[in-house]
Amino acid sequence: MSKVLQFGEHMPQYAVPVLNEREARAGAGILFLVAIVAFMNAWFYGDFAPTKLVVIAFFTDFLIRVFVNPKFAPSLVLGRIAVRRQQPEYVGAPQKRFAWFIGFVLAACMMYLVVFRNVRGPVNLLICALCLLLLFFESAFGICIGCAIYNLFNRDKAQLCPGNVCVPGEKSEIQMVGFAQIAVAAIFAGGLFGLADVVAGKPAAAAPGNASAVTAESDAARIAEAERCKVPDFAIALGHVEKWKLHNNCK
Repeated sequence: MSKVLQFGEHMPQYAVPVLNEREARAGAGILFLVAIVAFMNAWFYGDFAPTKLVVIAFFTDFLIRVFVNPKFAPSLVLGRIAVRRQQPEYVGAPQKRFAWFIGFVLAACMMYLVVFRNVRGPVNLLICALCLLLLFFESAFGICIGCAIYNLFNRDKAQLCPGNVCVPGEKSEIQMVGFAQIAVAAIFAGGLFGLADVVAGKPAAAAPGNASAVTAESDAARIAEAERCKVPDFAIALGHVEKWKLHNNCK
């Protein structure tokens, strides 16, 4: 029974129980993927059924992680399968438990608001966004924000942190970011921002001129738009008419 109800693996070479960081990041990525799909479904289509299912899954997953054993949490089981051929990266379990307890509290709040009370408003939107932020940082960058908070409330500081960030040291040359790199990134972002209107295909403002010519051009544009937005037979056959119009920016 003690092997079932435990948090982390006890290994003689480490002073604290450990977890596999690669597995944890994979699990976070899996949860982020399903959560962002459900969030976008609710945001764009107003369908909250997937969100409710995801909230139930989150709550159950974190309940098992924190109060039973992480090795039985469904997302971490899938994560372990995904990274089974990679060399484990051992990290301290205590700070992970603290971070995942934060996730459990957020999931419990969402369970109450979304599943039991069917609340739709800024509070659950904020909680959902916070969950997505925490999952994204862990899966994309290996940054456990909850683990960083752990050090603020515990006398015994976190050990065996991902990337060895618990023990700050000198950065190697490959970690340095120079002015030229920052400039390239800034120019890249500015260029994309400048191209936004072009890519979106926003029409240019009509130049002043003869009113009848403008009207003729307007009529021609309407005819061309109607032709462009004629729903093809395949979309009609698939019952995909409204989605085709949406995807092709047709009213």
